[in-house]
Amino acid sequence: MRRWIGVGLALLLGAAVVAAIVVGNRDGGAKARELALVRGVIGSEKKPFFDDPRVRAAFAAHGLRVEVDTAGSRQIATSVDLGKYGFAFPSSAPAAEKIRRDRGVARTFAPFSSPMAIATFTPIVDVLTRAGVVRDSGQGYQVLDIQKYLVLVAKGTRWDKLPGNTAYPARKRVLLTTTDIRTSNSAAMYLAIAGYVANGDDVVTSDERGARVAQAVAPLFLDQGYSETSTEAPFEDYLSLGMGKTPMVVIYEAQYASRLFAGDGSIRPDMRLLYPSPTVLSKHTLVPLGERGAEVGRLLQEDPELGRLAALYGFRTAAPRAFDDLVAKVGAPLPPGLVDVVEPPDHERLEGMISAVETLYRSGAVPSPTP
Repeated sequence: MRRWIGVGLALLLGAAVVAAIVVGNRDGGAKARELALVRGVIGSEKKPFFDDPRVRAAFAAHGLRVEVDTAGSRQIATSVDLGKYGFAFPSSAPAAEKIRRDRGVARTFAPFSSPMAIATFTPIVDVLTRAGVVRDSGQGYQVLDIQKYLVLVAKGTRWDKLPGNTAYPARKRVLLTTTDIRTSNSAAMYLAIAGYVANGDDVVTSDERGARVAQAVAPLFLDQGYSETSTEAPFEDYLSLGMGKTPMVVIYEAQYASRLFAGDGSIRPDMRLLYPSPTVLSKHTLVPLGERGAEVGRLLQEDPELGRLAALYGFRTAAPRAFDDLVAKVGAPLPPGLVDVVEPPDHERLEGMISAVETLYRSGAVPSPTP
């Protein structure tokens, strides 16, 4: 009898466990179904942030399940079908402004930004300092003087011809490595920087001036040869292949900072970060295409947890303390703020300059660089 009672109790307990699991699964499924799905199209450099389980959990705490596709900022503004998305999140304020105007959106969100920077190495910094192109900012970081750099490029200067250069006597021109100007936002931001200086330290505001400036700075891009389509590719070359392959590469500061903050050893002691003088901010601007997209933008801008996680990925947010605390923790030579920052041209002027460079690329005509 006891044996049958024991078997009966075991069966009852088993049934209870199964029922609990079923109920639990149903409850979990119900909770999952309660999350409102919102889809967005973003610049690829933000994909790791949106894929982070902690970011997903932060959105879920507010009832949202956010899924994203990636595209170039220029593509998002011109050729991506935005009808299936709740928000567009390019890395460029000019691109976001075009989307806002085209879609009749009243408000945008700029939850974080990243200044353009130059990833390089200590021997390169020393060589360019002796050449008068790199100088100390007086605020704990070093800058690449774009005006003096353009003069160096205009002369067709090669690394092995720089005075006292025994550390990197490469028989190639002194050029920053960028992505493809025809597809990449980081290259477009570099064009905005060089164009500002080539335009007499002024923003390009007319098509005529834009064409002239594009002609002047086109060799910065055309003389590089092959260029990658995504900023991540040349940065990975910088990290893995070193100075021989990529002595200087234009990146978003966030790429370098996120590796420093992660402490994964990918940023070695001989690696350095320079800031162009002047530089521009890549303002990651979210354009809501519906109510749920607006909620994503609001949360990215206001939620403390999402702000903290954005800082971990190297982005500067509206509340700078999270970023500054990480900089202090790792002892990184990253400035708390930058002063020599200029605005890029509006979308139409910037696109016109890019198209002018693209035309020269297709024709095979490489103009002579001009100081």
